[in-house]
Amino acid sequence: MDVFENGESIRRYCLENRITIAEAMQRREEYLSEQSRDEIRAEMYKNLVVMRDSVRKGLSERVESVSGLSGGEAMRLFRYAKLTPFSGTNACRAAAAAMAVVEVNASMGCIVAAPTAGASGILAGVLIECGHERGWTDEQLVDALFTAGAVGLLFAKNATISGAGGGCQAETGVAAAMAAAALVETSGGAAVQALDAAAMAIKNVLGLICDPVAGLVECPCIKRNALGAVNAMICADLALAGVTSLIPFDEVVATMLQVGQDIRPEYRETARGGLAATPTARKVTERLHRMQG
Repeated sequence: MDVFENGESIRRYCLENRITIAEAMQRREEYLSEQSRDEIRAEMYKNLVVMRDSVRKGLSERVESVSGLSGGEAMRLFRYAKLTPFSGTNACRAAAAAMAVVEVNASMGCIVAAPTAGASGILAGVLIECGHERGWTDEQLVDALFTAGAVGLLFAKNATISGAGGGCQAETGVAAAMAAAALVETSGGAAVQALDAAAMAIKNVLGLICDPVAGLVECPCIKRNALGAVNAMICADLALAGVTSLIPFDEVVATMLQVGQDIRPEYRETARGGLAATPTARKVTERLHRMQG
């Protein structure tokens, strides 16, 4: 049986072998790629570098999209985080970092799709900010990326990671699940706790539609990355505190798939429903079409 068939198979494998999800994922990559451990970790480290650079760029420069719909809001939130934000300094900074990455994406910059470009800020923002705050090493962050990748793989195999296929729950929701699991394992939590955190992150956004204004990955996508970052962090805290998910991870994944299939096409990345169909969004779309000639 494939160890990565579902969450339960991974949980059992990790328990029986007394290893983490990150270690299980690296063993899988060694086998499939026929590369050494050092080689696959070097490849993953490249992703970490891109994530760190995209966070830095979005927080230190006013990166604007061609459409003019986004740019500079991540910097604004990051500055505000130095005050007394209701969400707490760390969460506010992570949200800003998440927004920064998606602003860089909207400006045609280099990002790591995790699992998609539209949700690329969540894992990057959470790991870079929490890693900085807790003093995690690059080795720990690389392990965290393997944990996140394993969780993303489970959704890709058993559900969907596409907004067109399952709505925004399948993009920012899955990204939050990946980040939550990564935070748990990097903090010393067990595989079962990581999967609980991932399950809770998805449960929080079940049914979330994908309704990008003018079909662009900017509004409401960028701010949903901020939400996804905080979602990941609180779910990691819940799991580490010993709070469990009544509905098992695999059943949550199956539910997300079913809910995604039930969402009408207007609410699955077509820009024909939800916020994309509001009077203001239509005016924005018309203006952008005129700009394009």
